[in-house]
Amino acid sequence: MAKILFVMTGADHWTLADGSRHPTGFWAEEAVVPYEAFTGAGHEVVVATPGGVVPQADQASLAPDFNGGPGGASRIAAGLAAMTPLQHPVKVEDADLADYDAVYYPGGHGPMEDLSADAASGRLLTRALSSGMPLGVVCHGSAALLAARDDDGASPFAGYRLTGFTNAEETQAGFASKAAWLLQDRLVAMGADFQEGEPWASSVVTDRSLVTGQNPGSSAAVAAELLTRLG
Repeated sequence: MAKILFVMTGADHWTLADGSRHPTGFWAEEAVVPYEAFTGAGHEVVVATPGGVVPQADQASLAPDFNGGPGGASRIAAGLAAMTPLQHPVKVEDADLADYDAVYYPGGHGPMEDLSADAASGRLLTRALSSGMPLGVVCHGSAALLAARDDDGASPFAGYRLTGFTNAEETQAGFASKAAWLLQDRLVAMGADFQEGEPWASSVVTDRSLVTGQNPGSSAAVAAELLTRLG
């Protein structure tokens, strides 16, 4: 049995360019679907957040419109309720990678607020990457990569092929004109080889130990890839 660390946002809002706060958190599908895949395969999941705060789901991620209808919304809500590690997170700064076999970052707009600048998370990501352990990141979870630095102050993810929520998707979601910055732009600026798939289609990019998914619909495929690597 493997032990997988879910590093999740502790933010409940996203500060927009005009200074207003958009209510958010983590995107439920991106946490629930991989959690069910990992635990269904017999693995253990531990949740970590900045400061050990209990993470909050973006309420929009529970709406039928984002889950294929009422039935899908009910399944995600039930899965979220059964995800007991959410209620007992450890602090990211206290997480010891030696205790885990893989690391996974779900998204939601929350990581744009906190994990994008969280030094403890950045150090964890740098160590995870250098260790070669499976590292999965989905959607806006890729914002956490921006906080990672190597000993020279550069991004350890520079030159890696990866993906995340695209400018096109942010535009279609209605936030591109409101955001203080866009994830795709920042990932390109840090030196990543950003791979852009069709908006909203499942798209997974792998490069060495790194497995990234473009959007919520990519979370199942990212989980499947991580399971393959865990053996």
